[in-house]
Amino acid sequence: MAHGISAPPDAAEAVAVVGMAVRLPGADTPEAFWRNLRAGVESLSTFSDDDLLASGLPPAALDDPARVRTRPVIEGPELFDAAFFGYSPGEAAATDPQHRLFLECAWEALESAGHDPRGFAEDAVSVFAGTGPDSYFLHHLHPHQAAAGPGAGPFQNLLGNSGDFLASRVSFKLDLTGPSVTVQAGCSTSLVAVHLAVQSLLGGESDLALAGGATVYFPQRSGYVYREGGVNSPDGRCRAFDAKAAGTTPGDGVAVLALRRLSDALAEGDPVLGVIRGTAVNNDGAAKAGFTAPAVDPQSDVAAEALAVAGVAPADIDYVEAHGTGTPMGDALEITALTDGYAGAPTGSCRLGTAKPNVGDTWAAAGAVGLVKVLLALEHEELPPVVGATEPHPEIDFASSPFRLNTSLTSWKRGDRPRRAAVHTFGIGGTNAHVVLEEAPEQALSARRTASADGWHVLPLSARTDAALRAQAARLVAQLEERPDLALEAVAHTLLTGRARFSRRAVVLARGRREALAALRSVADEGTEAAGPGWSVVRPPSGAAAGSGGTRQADGLGPHPDGAGAVHSPEDPVGGTRSAADTPGSTAPDGDKDTHSPASPVDGPGAGSTRTGTEPAAPHAPAEHTGTPAGLLARARDWAAGGDTPPAEPVAEPPRRVALPTYPFERARHWVAPPRFAESGPAAGSGTPLAVAPHPRPPLETAYAPPADRLEGLVAEAWGSALGIEGVGRDDNFFDLGGHSLLAARVTTTLRAILPVSTDLTDLLDTPPTAAGHADRLRRRLHDKLAALTDEEAAALAAELG
Repeated sequence: MAHGISAPPDAAEAVAVVGMAVRLPGADTPEAFWRNLRAGVESLSTFSDDDLLASGLPPAALDDPARVRTRPVIEGPELFDAAFFGYSPGEAAATDPQHRLFLECAWEALESAGHDPRGFAEDAVSVFAGTGPDSYFLHHLHPHQAAAGPGAGPFQNLLGNSGDFLASRVSFKLDLTGPSVTVQAGCSTSLVAVHLAVQSLLGGESDLALAGGATVYFPQRSGYVYREGGVNSPDGRCRAFDAKAAGTTPGDGVAVLALRRLSDALAEGDPVLGVIRGTAVNNDGAAKAGFTAPAVDPQSDVAAEALAVAGVAPADIDYVEAHGTGTPMGDALEITALTDGYAGAPTGSCRLGTAKPNVGDTWAAAGAVGLVKVLLALEHEELPPVVGATEPHPEIDFASSPFRLNTSLTSWKRGDRPRRAAVHTFGIGGTNAHVVLEEAPEQALSARRTASADGWHVLPLSARTDAALRAQAARLVAQLEERPDLALEAVAHTLLTGRARFSRRAVVLARGRREALAALRSVADEGTEAAGPGWSVVRPPSGAAAGSGGTRQADGLGPHPDGAGAVHSPEDPVGGTRSAADTPGSTAPDGDKDTHSPASPVDGPGAGSTRTGTEPAAPHAPAEHTGTPAGLLARARDWAAGGDTPPAEPVAEPPRRVALPTYPFERARHWVAPPRFAESGPAAGSGTPLAVAPHPRPPLETAYAPPADRLEGLVAEAWGSALGIEGVGRDDNFFDLGGHSLLAARVTTTLRAILPVSTDLTDLLDTPPTAAGHADRLRRRLHDKLAALTDEEAAALAAELG
């Protein structure tokens, strides 16, 4: 048995979990996941005949008694804020939703850690992650690949669906420069990713790391066929460790964790959710029944090694989040292995649970989902029940083990020693992983619970649209009402230093929590400049966007969809940098010391507003900001209008960050439906065009101008076909519409087939990269061609082109 390298917990650096994000059945946030866990909810969906037929199944499948129509699924995988991340509609539709959801969760995990996801210009941020099967490509895209469609084609499908590019796509979109590695280890994928991230941090090659996984099974609402003796259950329910256990159920899920060295997290006031003390990974090798079967000794070895690396004894562990597949053999082998790995712990001293009965087997995300569950239990000081566990399986010898099933909600309060837990996974192929973690140190908790100081508090808000700005304010109101322990200056410091700068801006100035809530409600309800007793809202006039916008770089985050400026990179003056000299603060002293689509409701609180993001705010006069310090008001106005100077001075040390609501993405449908079954066979739909309706032209900073002539019209049509956009204007910038070099090549190929002249990428990419500019460069080529033709040939060509 491997025992690792024994070391006391304080002898080496530990790793803190500082942020997390999830998309799970019945839960789009960690908080919603906790509510379901605590209540013992099985987040199952049941599928109708129409669901099965829309998934491409033959009519005979409707009557198949082995077809299980129930499993846990996430809602809305077809929805994505493509413009936010710089995708054209066509490219978004051809990208695996697993990749898209992981990208959104990566952004949210960094924001939940109190960091600007695009603000790591001087830090090495790594990404370690993996996905489940590429079933979206297999069932949705591949049948159409023979025909061209928006964003389609073999190479584009490869880039958008291969797991090879999951981690590097996040690094590219968020401008992260640390190691970027895709991990594939079956159900152990995301816990192995956590292990690699921890090693990267402790080895000094990363300053912050993202680790996790994503699995969404497609066709999503088709169920599965039960086979006796297989791994899946006969009714879509997972009853892990129970006498009625008969298999697992495939569940959708995405989970991402943000990790940092504990010393760095404490020094910078990050919200420490828990501390990873030890990790270990190994493989079964060949000493087992078969490739897909689990083994006992390697699992016990990996648990013992992780405990040794953590420097803790088995008896020091209060809880183990087990893999818990719900198969009788797998569950029994796992408990046997953990009993050996935790040898020496008193009988029944460690509670045991699993999240699979709640959300299913989330494959590549499973380990990270379990880790999120443990972190939530540490925060809330409760252990949630194992759903459906009423009687232990007779083949599991719990009576002789250190473990007892946690069958009811159990208190888990802080005590005279740190609370500790472990997460265990194993996967097909034999990769096993074990992580040991403990509660956050008191130092981190006290920073979050500090009472608010006197003085004016400055809460800056920014978003890409007016609707998103209002939703952001509404979400913040909900959290401040729910969490009265959050210090207002910590909230302000997080908003000032831990959020990307966008073009729609507002600044709340408030004397205290009650005043801040009143001001934030004003932003959420009206979004206009306003004032009240002890508070002010500074907001540019209706329709005005902060800054001058500018053209974003190719493949960067997307343009403002309702007429504002770009999302700025860390080097952009409007966005600012993370240097110490430019770090704003949260509290100004008393007195004057310084003379889902834009039309769809935004998720979260405030979504029910009667205004949409495309409606202009009602005209209003500047509010009377009586009592607000003039200097503070002036700085707030400057920043809200797009200025570079932060609207407040730096806070007193130490700075504090807290987990706040993340950006309210405005998602729209980007989806290729699977072909329906035809009597001639399941492949009858192959070769048909992609079922992707073009999206309307997004409102840009550039006003729409129609093509001026036939040539400009041809260029606009070729752009629209490649981008999946209807109504491209002559002054539109190719990159602002989500274009990149691969789509430019596709446009060029299309125009070569239409025009009687040669053309290459430079015709599109030269300055200005607008439809009119592209047409002008093609026009010059045509003039050169005309000069070499006879009068008759030239007249015929001119007539053809209009």
